[in-house]
Amino acid sequence: MEPWLSSLQTATAQEGYELALKLSRMGVKYTQPSAEARDRLRPAYAEDAGALIASSQVVAINFQTVAAANNYWRA
Repeated sequence: MEPWLSSLQTATAQEGYELALKLSRMGVKYTQPSAEARDRLRPAYAEDAGALIASSQVVAINFQTVAAANNYWRA
């Protein structure tokens, strides 16, 4: 894969949250590199409340990481 993450630094919390979402999506992509497999699995987890909550937890953890890297937006 091409390098895509040059920094965890962002100008705002909104940009940080968007980066956390990208980190989460890229984690899935690295774990399952087959787009066909991801597409096949998507309908199953799209209707699974537990899977959606787990996805939200991953995003939240990534956002904590980005926020810490940004000194909580230089508070």
